[in-house]
Amino acid sequence: MKPAPFVHHAPRSVDEAVALLGEVGHDGKILAGGQSLIPILNMRLASPGHLVDINRIDGLSEITVHGGWVRVGALVRHRTLERSEAAQDAQPVLRQALLNVAHPAIRNRGTTVGSIAHADAAGEMPAILALTDGVVETVGQHGPREVAWQEFFRGALETACEPDELVVAARFGCFVEGTGTAFLESARRSGDYALAGVGVAVTVTDGTVSGARASFVSVTDVPSVLDLAPVLTGVEPDSGAWPGALDDAAEAVRAHVDPESDIHASSDYRRMLVGELTKRALVAAAHQTQPADATREEADA
Repeated sequence: MKPAPFVHHAPRSVDEAVALLGEVGHDGKILAGGQSLIPILNMRLASPGHLVDINRIDGLSEITVHGGWVRVGALVRHRTLERSEAAQDAQPVLRQALLNVAHPAIRNRGTTVGSIAHADAAGEMPAILALTDGVVETVGQHGPREVAWQEFFRGALETACEPDELVVAARFGCFVEGTGTAFLESARRSGDYALAGVGVAVTVTDGTVSGARASFVSVTDVPSVLDLAPVLTGVEPDSGAWPGALDDAAEAVRAHVDPESDIHASSDYRRMLVGELTKRALVAAAHQTQPADATREEADA
């Protein structure tokens, strides 16, 4: 299948791209990696009259780690971020999740920020933006602005971006010392959309859990975060109370999510699955943590 006719624009700067978006309004779409957009155009699920291709704009392909954030430019490919040692050191859950994004060929071309801007709750990176309390940076005709993830995701495939706004970067927050992370998902085939997925962060202080949170893939309409501290705080991983706390966490997750049935799985199966994935992810994350006191002692040594 082929897309409907459109006018291709190739701006050389952010200002030029924003001006074009202001002119074409709702009749325009932004092309970065194109791994979501091009199939939609080919199937004629969308037929914009204008395509604003941002791949020739300089300055959108940088990954920077500064001030407790991992900042990812709009043209950074999934594969580039996956292989970034600076990003891995600052926020390990990025690589943990990116390894589950589609197939290697798609990760080579698709962009992390484009996936977030697409706002599909079946995508891994919107969930990770939520888990890390991330921020989206946009530029429009009224200037730049920063949008917290809670405000950015408005609904299924719907964001707070105005028609004249270009998403130029996303910032992922870094967790406090002593926090371990994990990401797990289950799909019918490797690279397919997940039937269910979960990312977790667990903070251990003085040998017991002092904080825990989870975000989800394919089981909510929009990205969301569930605070699991009420059921896990004060519990020592691998203690006699740990299995019961994990069961309580899984039950809280099953009550939080709202999956839909489709040809691949029923809502009940997805709900059961995400609960079990959460328990496994919490175990993995807790085993990666290192109490803050021990970390400082090793650093001093």
